[in-house]
Amino acid sequence: MMEWQNAIVTDIIQESTSVKRFFITVDKTNHFTFIPGQFITLDLPIHEKKNKRFRSYSIASSAEGGNVIELIISLHPLGLGTQYLFNEISVGDNLVFRGPQGVFILPEIIVQPIIFICTGTGIAPFRSMLKKLYKEHETLYTQLIYGCRKREDILYFNEMIKLQQENRGFHYHVTLSQPDIKVVGFNTGYVHPVYEKLLIEMNNPLIYLCGWRKMIDEAIERLLKAGIDKKNIRYELYG
Repeated sequence: MMEWQNAIVTDIIQESTSVKRFFITVDKTNHFTFIPGQFITLDLPIHEKKNKRFRSYSIASSAEGGNVIELIISLHPLGLGTQYLFNEISVGDNLVFRGPQGVFILPEIIVQPIIFICTGTGIAPFRSMLKKLYKEHETLYTQLIYGCRKREDILYFNEMIKLQQENRGFHYHVTLSQPDIKVVGFNTGYVHPVYEKLLIEMNNPLIYLCGWRKMIDEAIERLLKAGIDKKNIRYELYG
């Protein structure tokens, strides 16, 4: 059984109207070791039954972040976990967690182009993966397709633009499903038409999906119809 650990909340950033970035510093270590794509599980005092107190969140930070873990979390009106984190937790408070856990990770040897497809805070594991990828493989060919509702909902936008400018193999695509106005440079609609167009030009890509079940279920169906081998599709569900 994995042991529970203690961490202190050292910073909270309001990223958008419904999203916050939580930075927690792990006690009793100078380096928290994990594989990009993994998650931690928080034990929050939100229910009498222990197994109903657990909430898992992907690690958004670099694996070389020392003992600081970044989580990016979206507020859900009916979610006891996010309501507690958004309304009860402040800088200096303690959080109890266990981890890292999860097998939603990159292969040790990468021989295929990669398409990352995500919506909302589903970008968290991909941000961590991309930090590792482009430190080790400067020319690796990857596509990140990111979907959200409006321009102000885009997470890590400037960081992804900078990564694209610095690495010629990285390509970043944003699609807005409910834009107030048409924004130059962004796609309009959902993520599916974006990756379907890219598939025409890519040979045997590895596909990573992260987001809500509805998006992932539809994406898997479309990808299989497009001829992508099931073994090349990996996914992580949010919610």
